[in-house]
Amino acid sequence: MELKPDRLERQLAGEPLRPVYLVAGGEPLLVQEAADAIRAKAREEGYGEREIYDADNSFDWNTLAVGVASLSLFSTRRLFDLRLPSGKPGKEGSEALREYCDKVPPDTVLLITAQEWSKKHAGKWSEAIAKLGHLVAIYPLKTHELGEWLQRRLRSRGLLATPDAVRRLADRVEGNLLAAAQEVDKLALLVGGSKGPKSEAIDVEQMERLVADSSRFDVFKLVDAALAGESVRAVRMLAGLRAEGDQVAGLMPMVAKEVLTLCALSRAAESGNVMSAMRAAHIWESKQAIYRRALERHPLSRWEAFAAECGRIDRASKGRFYGDDAWLMIERLLVGIADARARKLLA
Repeated sequence: MELKPDRLERQLAGEPLRPVYLVAGGEPLLVQEAADAIRAKAREEGYGEREIYDADNSFDWNTLAVGVASLSLFSTRRLFDLRLPSGKPGKEGSEALREYCDKVPPDTVLLITAQEWSKKHAGKWSEAIAKLGHLVAIYPLKTHELGEWLQRRLRSRGLLATPDAVRRLADRVEGNLLAAAQEVDKLALLVGGSKGPKSEAIDVEQMERLVADSSRFDVFKLVDAALAGESVRAVRMLAGLRAEGDQVAGLMPMVAKEVLTLCALSRAAESGNVMSAMRAAHIWESKQAIYRRALERHPLSRWEAFAAECGRIDRASKGRFYGDDAWLMIERLLVGIADARARKLLA
């Protein structure tokens, strides 16, 4: 069965351990916490021995079969902890995992963790795991999901916060769930909690005083914000990157690459082949929605104008074009991409 992360805890509380689990996704904190919950359940059920395997490109999959076949000297119940960072076991690994699911050894649980996951990673091996056990697919939180996640995290530590306070916390830790978890734990220590929710909610002024600025921005999230139409967020992220010491010349290759991709997708949209163009551009299914919104926002001629502006900004950032400040130029570009009404900024 495929589970969302928030359902895993309920499943573990309501049923014995399944023979196999796959916990995979690009959010390290959530992958770690889900895997830790399974390990804790294994200890409760008497799985006293744990064997760890790192399945990198040179991993011999026969090692897993040998480990399963060997007798334990210390425990009758064993947990096999298989780390598969890429989420792709390859042909040999896929066969080994399917064979494992076909002939599950008694008193053994196999936990597989991966730091990448999308529908392209799935195959008959993951279908076999989902049929026999649980597949927990973890995707990065979207902007609108972060506030709800923070509220749940606060409640789990016995804390309440006003909506404005939660938004302020989200602004401070944007893009960094590990920092968010640390800040919530710190709030529990400073404000109290853990023994049931506080009757008085943390307000925005308290949150401002107690929470450090743990924002972590990168150029990928910056471009995603502009494509998603979030101009205010894009400007805030750009300011954060500037404060962290980034340079326009270092940001422009990624920005220009995405703008050129949108040019190609816009041409394909005119001929009705946008989906095949997205596949050819290796755009993950989880990100295709923001590209579609961006395409609906601007015609091809405007994407071509954005591409030309990228060239001017790049030259300005390297001292080869004299005009406006390069930081102001890239800000105008991002706002223009995010909001069709702001196109005159580039005129």
